[in-house]
Amino acid sequence: MVDRVDINRLLLEMRTLKSQTQAFGGVSPLEGKTAPTGTSGVAFGDVMSQAVNKVNEVQQASSALSESYIRGDRSVDISDVMIASQKASVAFSAMTQVRNKLVDAYKDIMNMPV
Repeated sequence: MVDRVDINRLLLEMRTLKSQTQAFGGVSPLEGKTAPTGTSGVAFGDVMSQAVNKVNEVQQASSALSESYIRGDRSVDISDVMIASQKASVAFSAMTQVRNKLVDAYKDIMNMPV
């Protein structure tokens, strides 16, 4: 019963990421309000670095759980291993899609007429 999905923790992480991204001065589509701007906001590079680190942590946790199951640890259930593997896969896919969108946006900006 390791690494069960805790919906409250997941919602807290989503809210934290939302508040960090709103620090850039964007408009929240759900609330229709402009987020506060200022020098106390979080840097974009820091948010991306945290996201990459989080994906890495999820992948490492999945790998450790899988290795424990392979070694014969009776406290690790196969369903937990599969869920952790899928979480790691989804996290990596999402990060790859974000990277691709950022590269596309960069290319669009570079191709804009001066």
